[in-house]
Amino acid sequence: MRKIEPAVFFPAAILVAVGVAYAVFASDQAEDVFTAARMAITDTTGWLYSVGVGFFLIALIVVAFSDWGRIKLGPDDAEPEYGFAPWFAMLFSAGMGIGLMFFGVAEPLTHYLTPPDGDPETLEAARQAIVLTFFHWGVHAWGIYVVVGLSLAYFTYRHGLPLTIRSALYPLIGDRIYGPVGHFVDTVAVLGTLFGVATSLGFGVTQINAGLNTLFDIPIETNVQLILIAVITAMATLSVVAGLDAGIKRLSEWNLYLAIALIIFVLLTGPTLFLISAFVQNIGNYLDQLATLTFNMDAYGDGVWVSDWTLFYWGWWISWSPFVGMFIARISRGRTIREFIFGVLLGPTLFTFFWMTVYGDSALRLALAGVAEPMLDTIRNGTSELALFAFLEHLPLTSITSVAAIVLVATFFVTSSDSGSLVKSTLASGGSLTPPVSQRLFWALLEGVVAAVLLVVGGLAALQSATIAAALPFTLIIMLAFAGLMRAWSIETARRAGVKTAAQLPVEGAAIPWRARLRMMFSRPTGREVDAYIEKTVIPALNEVAEELKTYGYEVELDHAKGKASMRVHDEDKPEFIFRVERRLYDAPYFSTPDLEIEDDKEKTEEEFARAEVILTDGSQHYCVYGFSKVQVIRELLRNFERHLQWLYHIAYT
Repeated sequence: MRKIEPAVFFPAAILVAVGVAYAVFASDQAEDVFTAARMAITDTTGWLYSVGVGFFLIALIVVAFSDWGRIKLGPDDAEPEYGFAPWFAMLFSAGMGIGLMFFGVAEPLTHYLTPPDGDPETLEAARQAIVLTFFHWGVHAWGIYVVVGLSLAYFTYRHGLPLTIRSALYPLIGDRIYGPVGHFVDTVAVLGTLFGVATSLGFGVTQINAGLNTLFDIPIETNVQLILIAVITAMATLSVVAGLDAGIKRLSEWNLYLAIALIIFVLLTGPTLFLISAFVQNIGNYLDQLATLTFNMDAYGDGVWVSDWTLFYWGWWISWSPFVGMFIARISRGRTIREFIFGVLLGPTLFTFFWMTVYGDSALRLALAGVAEPMLDTIRNGTSELALFAFLEHLPLTSITSVAAIVLVATFFVTSSDSGSLVKSTLASGGSLTPPVSQRLFWALLEGVVAAVLLVVGGLAALQSATIAAALPFTLIIMLAFAGLMRAWSIETARRAGVKTAAQLPVEGAAIPWRARLRMMFSRPTGREVDAYIEKTVIPALNEVAEELKTYGYEVELDHAKGKASMRVHDEDKPEFIFRVERRLYDAPYFSTPDLEIEDDKEKTEEEFARAEVILTDGSQHYCVYGFSKVQVIRELLRNFERHLQWLYHIAYT
């Protein structure tokens, strides 16, 4: 894999410079232009956001319960690369962690003060405020991430395509993903990721600054925020150098532990029984209003609230989907489609709902009791970044919890920054799963520089509006990607049908005598014996078949190494056929006979047991050919090749 994809890296870097220069030297004009573009898009095509997001959610649930849900994101014998806890921690930290800190208190209070319907500062306004917050931060947002992440993980780990946004379009445009269209899609994804993370970094340091002002009376000013950006960027750089496992994974787990500690503290020191009851009721209210809210465009009103809130959120989640979708794809190899959909949809959503209930309902309870005017004033005055710290003043150990909140905000930003750097580096290196550290450092530092420059000149709001506006074309890309997934899964179904309907090729003299078959069943070859068998029997068999297939016009590629013999058959633009026999070691056979066990124990250890397993395009077939003659190996190869041809027939005529 190349270290850099020039057709993506250089255009993206140049466009970043141009975009920042425009926001710097014409900040007022840029903000007006981009804001007008965002408003025009939401006013005229906002329905597309709502329909698209609603369709993604419904389609994903149908897929999860279908037979397609059993398909692995990788070969059929692949195992998850990460356990559930670190997997959940990483996708949660990258996807939503920082937003909960900023909006957990601020958004419910904002809806309470200015509800879309009804009177403000009432009990009904409080109920509706939590439902609306759930709606904007719930399954719809994660549904967008799932579609993008699922497309990338499926095509990368099951079909060997690069881990880039362009791969999601392969079933629709084929090898043209490696041309200008693919370069354009990946360049847009790099820009969206960089500007999305940079604007969030710029706005987020205002909350950290607000917390430091509350605790230590540090002034809220640009110089302080520039120092904070430098510190966060430095921390992100260290995490990038440490790598995915030692950096992002470990920091994400710490984030999750600290977030759990904070939420438990607020739950236990606040109105515990009320919050538990509210959590159950909030979920019920959310489910009750889910369909209405999903397709609500306020067609009989002025549509201002829907545009300012719901469509803004949908555009923001879509603009972040290349970043979060690629990252969760990167960490999800080996999971089934069903595990991926339910894990990403439900896990972070339920945690988010619990967080919003504990913080949001606690704040609303104080507001209804009439003891939260300073907290409400932060919303009225447009200083929402202070709302969390104003809320913590109503709880014991305010100084300690405020410090913990500041640390959590900062570390969430670090995980977002280094995750974003990993994603941009992957895109700019043609899909490398391990892009060079130098390139990851470049993007991490560039993020900090962009955020700092725009913070000084006031261009962050302009780029935020531009990022939201850019979500419209990416919505169309996501729809095409989902169509590509449906096409690919249909082909997967056809492959299985081909396996079931393929005829068996009779080969004279190839049948294995039953006594020999039984003896092979209970054999316990060592790794060395399997290696020798592959070298002396399997490799000659594959060589003979390869030479014969070439006479039929096929392009055949052989790859022989110690403990492995592989053959790839290419036929123009059709999917390739792979047949590989590989030595695989096991602790002990899963069956044996007592006599053989006694005899074997005298000569071999359990660790010496090996199998010559057959591996096809979709992974190990879980059977061993050790002991087959050369003719029998050829018969096995041709049997699987005929299945492949039968599958191609189904693709063409079904």
